[in-house]
Amino acid sequence: MAQTTDRQGGENTESADIVVTANRTARTLSQVGESVTVITEDEIVERQSSEVIDLLRTVPGVTFNRNGGIGTAAGVSIRGAQSVQTVVLIDGIKLNDPSTIGAGFDFGPLLTGNISRVEVVRGSQSVLYGNEAIGGVVNLLTREPTDELGVFARAEYGGRDTAELVGNVSGRFGPVAASIGGTYFTTDGTSAFNEELGGAETDGFESIGFNGKIDVALADNVSLDLRGFYADGETEIDGFAPPTFAFGDTNEVSNREDFVGYVGLNGSFLNGRFRNRLGFAYTDISRDNVNLDTDFVTFDGNGENRRYEYQGVFDAAKDVQAVFGAEREESEFSSSSFGASPTTAEVSLNSFYGQVNALPFEGLSLTGGVRYDDHETFGSEATLAGSGAFTPNGGDTVMRASYGEGFKAPSLFQQFSNFGNPNLDAEESQSWDVGITHRFLEDRAEVGVTYFNRDGTDELTFVSCVDNPIAACNDPANPRPFGTYQNTDSVSTDGWEFEIALQPVDGFDVSLNYSIIDAFDDTTGNRLARRAEETASLVADYRTRSGFSVGATVLIVGDSFDNVANTIENDGYVVADLRASFGITENLEVFGRIENVTDEDYETIFQFGQPGRAVFGGVRYRM
Repeated sequence: MAQTTDRQGGENTESADIVVTANRTARTLSQVGESVTVITEDEIVERQSSEVIDLLRTVPGVTFNRNGGIGTAAGVSIRGAQSVQTVVLIDGIKLNDPSTIGAGFDFGPLLTGNISRVEVVRGSQSVLYGNEAIGGVVNLLTREPTDELGVFARAEYGGRDTAELVGNVSGRFGPVAASIGGTYFTTDGTSAFNEELGGAETDGFESIGFNGKIDVALADNVSLDLRGFYADGETEIDGFAPPTFAFGDTNEVSNREDFVGYVGLNGSFLNGRFRNRLGFAYTDISRDNVNLDTDFVTFDGNGENRRYEYQGVFDAAKDVQAVFGAEREESEFSSSSFGASPTTAEVSLNSFYGQVNALPFEGLSLTGGVRYDDHETFGSEATLAGSGAFTPNGGDTVMRASYGEGFKAPSLFQQFSNFGNPNLDAEESQSWDVGITHRFLEDRAEVGVTYFNRDGTDELTFVSCVDNPIAACNDPANPRPFGTYQNTDSVSTDGWEFEIALQPVDGFDVSLNYSIIDAFDDTTGNRLARRAEETASLVADYRTRSGFSVGATVLIVGDSFDNVANTIENDGYVVADLRASFGITENLEVFGRIENVTDEDYETIFQFGQPGRAVFGGVRYRM
């Protein structure tokens, strides 16, 4: 079968030491100069997380905000970048939604389900991932096809009348290897409008989803690669009801349907030295909001992304490898509010990239890359990247450094909606980091520290059109009484990431992370909104030989400002979760957890409450 280790989705999900996302080809972490965090299948299972954002919140340099409980709109910021400046992939397929305001991805309804691995690359990564990769890349990987029969099943029930079912089956049938799964989730939820401020009605969430991967060996060196992901969710939301239009409980739901598909042909030649992938990826995300009192559709949007891509990986010599490719991305959106005629637009982007990975001598790994993008509306852009990693002792100590450039084209909404400005420029960034990790005590302890810095220019922001001389605010054919978008800001971000991993005894794993993020608007001197300066997390799990395990996750988030003027403050908070499980047999476990043990009342966005204490329990089977 053709090699698949050069695609995001062909990793060994049992190993945290092999990554693909950082360089778009499989490499050991000691050879990777970029800052990467890997969350393996075992950790995902142990933590019992139902939602992806619960996993990401403990990654160094990552912060999140959410409009209420599970299912509501949620964004992830990497090292102080905007949430829309993160490229999000599932099995290597881009998920960013062209119909949203900033063409970002809403993590709110995304469940862990059959996701078995998460890779987060921090820092600007546009050389390999193009448009939007200013803050970094999040790659979510579902369960892989297996040679032997594999089964995963989980069922749980708990607080707020929450129920979840997850199942996945994998195996090989002659030349065909497949992994197919599904997820169902329902909860009564909590009020999105903070209950402490008067939120009285619960806002529930219901979702059903499916995932699939099929690899077909057409010859010893050629294979067909099929991938699919589908999710259909309904979230009850709160809003601004007349006549006062003050934020509060509303009888409104938000519906969202995601479909992601990929078909690719993999070919390996020259005794495996030259590996090729030719593929087509399609993403379709449809959203609408409905007032249930009147059955009136208050919002209707759709975003489509078609991506044609080629990637080649050539082992030019024993210690030199070239990664190169070409991509064409076609995006279109449709958006309508309160029954108005929909606004539609489409745009294309053609790209070429190349990167060289070299091992000049033992212990030293270097990369250098360049990308050229030709965007239909804002023109061409070239980006550069380079990184290095050096270990003098076989990986026990690793010194890393990386430099990357990023760009983000204005979204279709920001250019062509009723609020749009067709004269916008692309946002750009330059980021770099340096760090060191050291393993000791026979690999039972690891410490690491990283310093990072990012400068961004032409940041897009929404501005008033009152006495604003720009052309978009003075267009009689398309008046914009409420405002428009403008390139106004430059931003600067720097900070530190400290990591400690310990295994005091067999079966006992402890991970501590502490991040400092100083993110400022260079024009005003204000802190960027909803980016806490300090965050810390603890993830600890202890497993006995008898099959009993106990664990805890603690998240500490400092104060942040909710608005760009820095006049509204979100208080910091501490949230702790406890969990336990017991293996009845080698394959069958019962488990339970308490989320938000102390019933902490907190907000990540002004006036939007977060879930309080709840207890969950269930059973899972792995084979």
